[in-house]
Amino acid sequence: MRFEIMRLDDVDGSAVDSTVVDAASVNRIVQQAAAMGQRIYIRPTESAVS
Repeated sequence: MRFEIMRLDDVDGSAVDSTVVDAASVNRIVQQAAAMGQRIYIRPTESAVS
């Protein structure tokens, strides 16, 4: 499963940038954001079925 992670602006909460990662990377990114005090938003991405 893949997730989109958006870094949010501290002032107005708007998305500053985003990246799509696999489930194994989510924990590492959350830990990094917590250590730096960043606000992030995580949501699952749509999976394309071929």
